[in-house]
Amino acid sequence: MSGRLILLRHGETYANVDRRLDTRPPGSELTPLGRAQARAFVPPDRLRPALVVHSVATRAVQTAAEIGGRFGVTAAELAGIHEVQAGALENRSDEAAVAEFNETYRRWHAGEHGLALPGGESADDVLDRYLPVVTDLRLRYLDDDDWTGDIVVVSHGAAIRLAAAVLAGVDGGFVVEHHLANTEAVVLAPAGGGGWSCLRWGALTPPFASTSAPQAVVDPMG
Repeated sequence: MSGRLILLRHGETYANVDRRLDTRPPGSELTPLGRAQARAFVPPDRLRPALVVHSVATRAVQTAAEIGGRFGVTAAELAGIHEVQAGALENRSDEAAVAEFNETYRRWHAGEHGLALPGGESADDVLDRYLPVVTDLRLRYLDDDDWTGDIVVVSHGAAIRLAAAVLAGVDGGFVVEHHLANTEAVVLAPAGGGGWSCLRWGALTPPFASTSAPQAVVDPMG
């Protein structure tokens, strides 16, 4: 086995600027800054990506196109890796909506995977569509002894953090405290027995443990 899975959050969008719960595809486009972030993306350890895939959301498509163009890789769309669906909270930016989303998300990482957002998804719903995509990428590429490159998966902050926590057993308190900024990534490597190791979370490296530090990031989708 060789190569890593780089779960990359898309660049800045107009919804991010407005602090809106923008989850339903196709969703908001990248801002000029978001496009610049995508163009400036440097893979961890500066290794050239061998494959770039993205969700169906416009912001992921645009981010992947910028990255693929820079590295000469044609980006491909995959279903199932879009953002957590906020349901009745969609497109809201008021404090009550953001607080409800964040509290539900916190409870997911405390083990309540069956709890759903109002009219939206539960953690189980997200994992049921997201994890099979990751498994397929592993089986098709990373478990192949002849495969030597990294795979960049352009996806979404809340979904990435949830999936990575489950796949690599990352502490739920840490996940809630450590959002991903635009074009930050979680890096996973295949481990024995079908498991995964988390090599990097944004700018951080293991061990990943909760510090109960105040959460300074206000972007609910990061």
